[in-house]
Amino acid sequence: MPVLELPGTVWIASDLHLCEEMPATREAFLAFLDVAATDADSLLLAGDVFDAWVGDDVIDAPPAWLAEIVSGLRSAAARIPVYLGPGNRDFLMGDHLAEATGTHRLMEPSVVHSAAGRFLLCHGDGLCTDDVAYQQFRAMVRNPAWQAQFLSRSLPERQAIARDLRAKSVAEKSRKAADIMDVNADAVAQALRDAGVTRLVHGHTHRPDRHVFLLDDARAERWVLPDWDLDDADAPRGGWLVADRDGFAFNDIGLED
Repeated sequence: MPVLELPGTVWIASDLHLCEEMPATREAFLAFLDVAATDADSLLLAGDVFDAWVGDDVIDAPPAWLAEIVSGLRSAAARIPVYLGPGNRDFLMGDHLAEATGTHRLMEPSVVHSAAGRFLLCHGDGLCTDDVAYQQFRAMVRNPAWQAQFLSRSLPERQAIARDLRAKSVAEKSRKAADIMDVNADAVAQALRDAGVTRLVHGHTHRPDRHVFLLDDARAERWVLPDWDLDDADAPRGGWLVADRDGFAFNDIGLED
């Protein structure tokens, strides 16, 4: 399992779902990158940075909104290490994007050694094992053969497929019980045992919280990262987790900004 040694202050965020249709969220993210590059020693983005990612060639002639994000990432990465991890919507982020932004690819899962102690970091969708249909889909699209075939299609074809898959996903979620789309306790326990740690940080579920539980008679913690949506007029939200010598703490995005 990959291990990251990250001294100092580590900021962790996920589920930003950056896209053309969410200008307020993009603006907040760019401001967040600038502050992170000043106040943090490293930044981990644990998946679903983008609402969809159909291949790194999209940055060869990016739309204006994406060019702005690429520039923001490159500027932050010139000042502190920035890691991009795969989510369920942007698992096709690859080396070309990392090179263009100066960022590092975050392998999933990874064990992070920080000033706050050791913890396991992942996006979280792989732990939602009660959702059997999704796990079957996840296994299919993470298969290198499927990915090679998908990436061989033209960019417009891939974008159309992504839109279709997204629409089907939204329809299927409306028919699923909420509990099967959350992480499975046994899967969490096994992931922690495999990593040899007692703390897990993940996103994906959009249920930010700190859960304390027993793992083999030892105290364990699960920190769930918040999703971002500053374009939701009724419930704007966003935030990140700070890991430093004082431990872990959630920070909410400054909504007044």
